Amino acid sequence: MKESAKFWIALRSITGMGNAALSRLVEAFGSPEEVFRRPEKDLARAGRISPELAKNIRSFRNWESIVREVESAGNAGMEILTPEDAFYPRALRNIHNYPAVLYARGSLLENEPCIAIVGSRRASAYGKQTTFSLSRDLVMSGLTVASGMARGIDTAAHRGALAGGGRTIAVLGSGLDVIYPPENEELFNEIASRGAVISEFPPGTRPLAQHFPSRNRIISGLSLGTVVVEAGEKSGSLITAGCALEQGREVFAVPGSIDSPVSRGAHYLLRQGAKLVEGAGDVLEEIFPQMTAPMQARLFAAGDELHSRAMKAETTEIRKSPDRRKLEGTERKVLELISEKPSEIDSIISKSGLRPPDVLSVLMHLELGGFIDQLPGKRFILKRRAL
Repeated sequence: MKESAKFWIALRSITGMGNAALSRLVEAFGSPEEVFRRPEKDLARAGRISPELAKNIRSFRNWESIVREVESAGNAGMEILTPEDAFYPRALRNIHNYPAVLYARGSLLENEPCIAIVGSRRASAYGKQTTFSLSRDLVMSGLTVASGMARGIDTAAHRGALAGGGRTIAVLGSGLDVIYPPENEELFNEIASRGAVISEFPPGTRPLAQHFPSRNRIISGLSLGTVVVEAGEKSGSLITAGCALEQGREVFAVPGSIDSPVSRGAHYLLRQGAKLVEGAGDVLEEIFPQMTAPMQARLFAAGDELHSRAMKAETTEIRKSPDRRKLEGTERKVLELISEKPSEIDSIISKSGLRPPDVLSVLMHLELGGFIDQLPGKRFILKRRAL
């Protein structure tokens, strides 16, 4: 951590200071350290802030608390990043209200092309399965998936990225030492080992409701575009999509059932002009021309590495084959309807005699268990090693 980090943290902590005002001040005076040196009149005029906020800056003396915050983060294994650091995400630095400080566990990369995937906490089986597959395919193409580690769609997005052998970034609405939801502690650690978990909130911060809109702007700000899979009419995912639009980023939506309340938010976005997504190719086609040359190079390199790794795993299989004898009930029943020839989802549902949501849930578990693969167009095929 650079010595200058304490000035970023101190400036952010001042009563009345917002991210937009902070960025104006730093732009006007060159650094947060220089901001603390300037008289109140200069601060108010050049930074376009109120006289009261200028006075709060000049009267700041609470440096001991800043030192304690830095020590607390270090003791908890967190890295502190500011906009001056090389690994502070460049895309995030370009939004008008970028966070002055990021606390991170794991690793961030330079020129990392990200796509955000967000959606309902009360996701359907269809939504989770679609998210998992889309996220997996996107990282297999070399993208990094960003999300919020919430229940439902966010969790499926992170798990799909990890299953695809790629990188994923989780953005929290709490301090990194306050894992929320608590049942995602294992996922938190997996993400930190294969990507990064970040937050603008200092250690000890609870996951309060007012923190999540701020968290959402970081998710979209990290990314070249935001994909909404399932969302209600008043979902926080629509806030993330709104942030993406304000930041000049692409917005995508996955269509769902017209009978499902969690489809209404995504369908609203589609009516407003969001790009319809049926697979990873729809996302890549839209964002690739907007990437910088270094981002495109990283995308190609990461995609080649992941595909090479996948081919090697396929030809030198050393893992144990999934044992279909361990399957029971509906899982065994559905698996018996799938062969080496692609099976349409409607055919599987019809032959199974089960409710469509139940079949979708079973198919997701069979795919996660390595028994089947999903092909474009909601078709399923038996994996050879599961025969």
